Amino acid sequence: MSRSPSLPDRPSREIDPDMPDDERLEVLRAHLQDLVDVNETLSNQLDDAERRRQKLREKADRIERENETLKSSSLYVATVEDRFDGEAIIKQHGNNQEVVTELPPRLEDELEAGDRVAVNDSFGVQLILSAEMDARAQAMEIDESPDVGYEDIGGIDEQIREVREAVEQPLAQPELFEEVGIEPPAGVLLYGPPGTGKTMLAKAVANQTDATFIKMAGSELVRKFIGEGSRLVRDLFELAREREPAIIFIDEIDAIASRRTESKTSGDAEVQRTMMQLLSEMDGFEERGEIRIIAATNRFDMLDSAILRPGRFDRLIEVPEPDREGREKIFQIHTRGMNVDDDVDFDALADDTVGYSGAEIESLTTEAGMFAIRDDRDHVCQTDFVDALEKIENDDGSDVIASAGYFYQ
Repeated sequence: MSRSPSLPDRPSREIDPDMPDDERLEVLRAHLQDLVDVNETLSNQLDDAERRRQKLREKADRIERENETLKSSSLYVATVEDRFDGEAIIKQHGNNQEVVTELPPRLEDELEAGDRVAVNDSFGVQLILSAEMDARAQAMEIDESPDVGYEDIGGIDEQIREVREAVEQPLAQPELFEEVGIEPPAGVLLYGPPGTGKTMLAKAVANQTDATFIKMAGSELVRKFIGEGSRLVRDLFELAREREPAIIFIDEIDAIASRRTESKTSGDAEVQRTMMQLLSEMDGFEERGEIRIIAATNRFDMLDSAILRPGRFDRLIEVPEPDREGREKIFQIHTRGMNVDDDVDFDALADDTVGYSGAEIESLTTEAGMFAIRDDRDHVCQTDFVDALEKIENDDGSDVIASAGYFYQ
């Protein structure tokens, strides 16, 4: 706690009636300045006291709340299994104990089977709790639209058209499907080698629609404890239903949808339970509404046939490595913000990068810029791209591609 400033010493000089006017005026001015200083000091002390009072009040309120909590009895989470005239069967979480309890009149009309409630030690229902949802599911919702557009993706124009027809158009123009009398595709599966633009394509769709974008990786659904993965899948689809229209993007879906085997290990069994929950949510007896599903995988050959059948993923879209024209366009996309010399020949670079994916071409442009920086230049020329290509080929591309991450996955 800071020490309050002391009051200034009061002036000792008094006014003599016989002193000259100039000297008397000077003494009065000194008196006035002392009064101003005293007022400022007292004002600071008052502010300091008010701050201490506010802190003490907050501390007293906190202690009072803690005291009330200590005095109150603990409540337990339970589920209403069934209910009848003025009573209900309550199942307490944790010990799975079931009891019949009388309902309080204030909650009798509101309570339904399946509701989560808080009960006391005597299993008396105290209040109705909101529907439970895994916080990890809510964390997968993307608040802002990804900063990726179709113009940022090169070499897969046909795939872009198919995805827009299957995902974007049903959300933006549902009346077109109603007029023709068909149901829009239920889901889209993007498959192909790493780095060809599958994730970017999903981001571009999210950017072009007002739908809620929910992104998860298949590996995030593989959980240690029994039932956790399937519960997370259930909560994700429940979140999507609450946020309609919504797009669910499942990356690395092969982590939970690989072909089933005869393995009896608990880990494999839990993965299969998670996949069964995903299949159930994709089928569902309820109308899915304005919810579209996009999934991506690098291992199409590993997927179980059950998830590939029509009604779950109606569109299976291969996203291959770009052709020569696609590679040239990707070079142009990734050099838009670079200071590139007029001598740079993207046509020749496209010929020299046969078999390169979009991610590898992005890495190549970054490495070319690094060569320009090493030579203390503010522009990138053709020799920088040639040197970068030689470096990547000599290094087998592993270090550069790893540094670029999966921007183009």
